[in-house]
Amino acid sequence: MWNIIIPILTLIVGLILGFVIGVFYLRQQMTKMQNDPAMMQKMAKQMGYNLNKQQMNKMQQMMKNKKF
Repeated sequence: MWNIIIPILTLIVGLILGFVIGVFYLRQQMTKMQNDPAMMQKMAKQMGYNLNKQQMNKMQQMMKNKKF
């Protein structure tokens, strides 16, 4: 009986911890991106977008209005 319960419980705890750590890491990265325009530009290029200065300013303004 314990051979079934422990792996299932371990899987559930692992999924929950992975999700919490992922959310924490993503929030931390977004906060860093608000202060570093070069990092935002790099992310946009990785996504296939080429942002000009006006678009970059608008994106920074939008990110500053969000709370992470």
